[in-house]
Amino acid sequence: MTQIQLDGLMMSKNKFTKMIEETVRYKRIPYIDAVVHLCEENKIEIEDVKKYISLPIKNKIEAEAMTMNCLVANKGNTLPIE
Repeated sequence: MTQIQLDGLMMSKNKFTKMIEETVRYKRIPYIDAVVHLCEENKIEIEDVKKYISLPIKNKIEAEAMTMNCLVANKGNTLPIE
């Protein structure tokens, strides 16, 4: 697995999850926006961080998407972050 580097630190799934949770809490933005924000802020391609997004964060993003009617439950729609 290739690791990405943020501010000189090697990134892990746990570190990135913590960064996402802190961004959501302090900026009061949805999880998907927090991921995009962190990618933009650190000049990282979104495709490169999908392996660092933990299952709980994926579930929260999916729940937000269903709330916003971007995904419909039981219709076979899934997020492309597997």
